[in-house]
Amino acid sequence: MVRSRHKGKMIAAMLLAALCTSASFAAADQAANGKAGAGLKTGNPEDHLPANITRLSWFGERASWSPDGRKVAFMSKSFGDAFEIDVRTGELRVLTPYPHAGYLRAQYLPNGDLFLIGARKFENPIKTRFEDQEMWVLRKDGKSKPIPLDHKIFEGIAISRQSMKIAWANSARNYPGQIAPNVSIVYVADIVEENGVPKLANKREVLRSNSADCGLEVQDFRNNDQELIYSCYRLPYADVMGVDLKSGKVTTYRKIPQEYNEAEGIFPDGRHILVESSRGKEKHSDKYIDVWKLRLEPDGTDMVRLTHWGDYDGYKASNPVVSPDGKMIVFQSGRRDDLPGVGYGLFLLRLQ
Repeated sequence: MVRSRHKGKMIAAMLLAALCTSASFAAADQAANGKAGAGLKTGNPEDHLPANITRLSWFGERASWSPDGRKVAFMSKSFGDAFEIDVRTGELRVLTPYPHAGYLRAQYLPNGDLFLIGARKFENPIKTRFEDQEMWVLRKDGKSKPIPLDHKIFEGIAISRQSMKIAWANSARNYPGQIAPNVSIVYVADIVEENGVPKLANKREVLRSNSADCGLEVQDFRNNDQELIYSCYRLPYADVMGVDLKSGKVTTYRKIPQEYNEAEGIFPDGRHILVESSRGKEKHSDKYIDVWKLRLEPDGTDMVRLTHWGDYDGYKASNPVVSPDGKMIVFQSGRRDDLPGVGYGLFLLRLQ
């Protein structure tokens, strides 16, 4: 709960700003797009919600479920503050109420601490996002500032549900001179405590791509942390892949020559995963996506569409995550031409 008047005013101001921003972007979309593209609807999908989808917040992006399924952490905006919302009551609290350069992601660790991804300083959106992001741990009591793990990261993080094991990717943009151009590497490691300070330990390489046709980004562990699901980017397309962490064997779960499929939140049973997919669209890239549920089997074709944001001209649904009980999904409303990850509010989709 936000206890001080200062924090309360800050949240109110952010909500008002978010409402104004959402309205202005919607108006801009309509003005820019004019008539919808072939077969697309005009208007805003946020105004036409099906019975199983409700709005969770009026602002924000990149949601993450708490281990108990009661709360969702998310970013106010790219290079913004981390917030937490109670799914039942809608109560909000700021998780990062101190000066900082802005964060891009906030996710829960199994012990309740928060894992943050952010840079030490902000230069510009592209350089800061793709070159300077680092890993941080924010204690769950919120009484101290984040503790750096002193390691850079490319885009997202995979966090075990069972232990303090994580996985991430790095590229030459993170470590020029150490990693060759067009090479991306996936590592796994444990977050351990040394004299009361979190540190990375047991770091090892588990996957390497030597081609610009397969940039790597991790997503989730499955099968008792024996396999790591990741995305392979061959822009403008993407594929859902997995690597066995013992044998190194790679499995292709969804790869269509001209289709965008990016791995997102995995279901608790590990048998299905949410995917940002351009399946069925006239164009194929991260600009033309909706949320789908994919059964994780080699060269999978068993997919169920869960959102229809892309039926509206200029919109997309993205960044879905599954609740710990597998019954709910949180995703964000996006605009077609924004950078991946930019969101304009969170929505709750009930599966059961």
